[in-house]
Amino acid sequence: DIYDNGSNEILFSKVLKDHRNELFLCTKFGIIRGPNGEFSVSGKPEYIWSGLYRSLLTIVDTIGALAELVKVKYIGLSECSAETLRRAYKVHPIAAVQIEYSPWTLDIEISGIMEACRDLGVTIGRYKSIDDFKSDDFRRLIPHFQGENFNKNLEIVHKFNEFAEKKGVTPGQLCLSWILAQGDNMIVIPGTRKFKHFEGNVEAVKVKLSSEELVEIRQIINSIEIIGNRYNDFFMK
Repeated sequence: DIYDNGSNEILFSKVLKDHRNELFLCTKFGIIRGPNGEFSVSGKPEYIWSGLYRSLLTIVDTIGALAELVKVKYIGLSECSAETLRRAYKVHPIAAVQIEYSPWTLDIEISGIMEACRDLGVTIGRYKSIDDFKSDDFRRLIPHFQGENFNKNLEIVHKFNEFAEKKGVTPGQLCLSWILAQGDNMIVIPGTRKFKHFEGNVEAVKVKLSSEELVEIRQIINSIEIIGNRYNDFFMK
């Protein structure tokens, strides 16, 4: 229900059936789309049984229902708090947490999520695409990218462009390699619509950053204030 009401999963199935042992696929549930396009959040056990989607119950009930599903090998959370993660983990081991983490979104370092994941041995998966925005692009709803916020936040992009050019890599590769350098429990989830960008993202695993370079990158990040929230008011709930 997160990605076009399951259409993307159908698309993935065409590839997955011939390469099942080569791929590790994660899917999300919990967002219900109304008849007029409105969103709500759900995760009831009966909804999970009917399609692994929808709920208004506590995280304990949701995780308990997932744990009972023999078809679910691993359970992950998306956009949760450190408290929610720790509560869920007491019910059933959580394999991964998907949440935004990038040079301009360091929230998980402050909120306690990164610390909780390390304490519990939970993998952190990050996501966000940097492709140009179309008129119906969801990111147009995100304050980070709106009006003067976007122009101000481009400052860190320019700094990373300069650093990447000196390093001989693309800005995207630099960002991905920086994230991977933050810990062994990090998995990047880069988005792209072009195959050449996909190939470039894969090459990021070969980019090695020295301790001096990591310090310099952190100084760049700390010197620039990022304006705006990660989501609009509804999705920040």
